[in-house]
Amino acid sequence: MPSRTFPTKNSSEKQKNEGGTRLKSRLAGKTLVRHRWIRRIYQFLIVYTVGVGGLLLLKQILGLSNYVIPAIPLILETAGEVGRGFLGDVLDTLWITFLGQIISTILAFTVGIAGRRSSWIGSFIKMTAYNIQAYPIVALAPIIFILLGDGFVPRLLIASMICYFPLLLSVLGVMSVPVKDIEHFYIVTGRMRWQLEVKIRAFENLSKLTTVITGSATLAMAGAIVAEFIAADAGIGYSIRIALYQSDLAKILVALFMIGIVISIYQGLLETLSERIKMAWAISDD
Repeated sequence: MPSRTFPTKNSSEKQKNEGGTRLKSRLAGKTLVRHRWIRRIYQFLIVYTVGVGGLLLLKQILGLSNYVIPAIPLILETAGEVGRGFLGDVLDTLWITFLGQIISTILAFTVGIAGRRSSWIGSFIKMTAYNIQAYPIVALAPIIFILLGDGFVPRLLIASMICYFPLLLSVLGVMSVPVKDIEHFYIVTGRMRWQLEVKIRAFENLSKLTTVITGSATLAMAGAIVAEFIAADAGIGYSIRIALYQSDLAKILVALFMIGIVISIYQGLLETLSERIKMAWAISDD
């Protein structure tokens, strides 16, 4: 008859302490996640204030007029006039950014998983990605606008392209490196499948992947703004182009403020989502 093992007092206390430690770490993680996007806004406000302060200092040193560098009252007045409209333009650009980031992430993981092997197909995919990445995507923007016009599709395409290649290179780097300690067991036992291989490598590099995806939001936003600035008829990039033609630096500063606030909140939300995914995956692993 098999012997039964009963929990001792020490083992019960150990389990209780481990459970309390895990609970504390989860609560601390949730608190950190909750304030992450607020910290993003604080960081942007500091950078923006320093930048505007530098412009005002240059204005005083060189004795420039408000036409060249606007004073603070003029900036605030302009913000009251165009702030609401610019906020709508930024949200329009953010929608392009969101869609472009989703498309580029799906494509990057699809191509990265297909090119993870050391076969000639994988080598060809890597070589193509590296060569295309070396070519400036912005240089292709006029061709895209000539072929597709100045509507929604060209903006989305350029935002996706600028965001796509850095994501692809990161995914290729993660998926091409085997986790030998773990994969060896499944290979020896004959249980290794490509889905399991991808899952193992993604789990072991989850922090790197989530960081890259979060950081790609800035690239997607920059791509959308560049597309709008070149030839689009909507979005905050289009509004900045009009302000540039009018030599209205106050409007440009207001537009930059709106862009910074919105992208800070968006990136904070992405970081919050990535942290929740990592915590949920860690809990399921426990």
